[in-house]
Amino acid sequence: MPRYLIEGSYTNDGTKGLLQEGGSSRRDTVTKLIEGMGGSVEAFYYTFGERDVIVIYSTPDETAALALSMAVNQSGKVRITTHPLLTVEDVDRAAKKTVSYRAPGA
Repeated sequence: MPRYLIEGSYTNDGTKGLLQEGGSSRRDTVTKLIEGMGGSVEAFYYTFGERDVIVIYSTPDETAALALSMAVNQSGKVRITTHPLLTVEDVDRAAKKTVSYRAPGA
């Protein structure tokens, strides 16, 4: 299954909700959501600085990851950015592909 990294930042209202519900409650909610889509959570961490939460998870396909991203972002309580995670083997396969590219002005 494809893996993804979420970087999330809570809005003011989202932070109020987090303080009210607690961190483990939000982790459990996110885990149930992802498992309900046929995926699994590998890691869930809170952080501080530019991002508030980091999640590594897998879903059956990219449309499930996109649906999750749209559902969370439309809430207005947290903004997430989702990054696909590639294995070393994915990079090895990509490195063996021939790509005809001409740089601008070349």
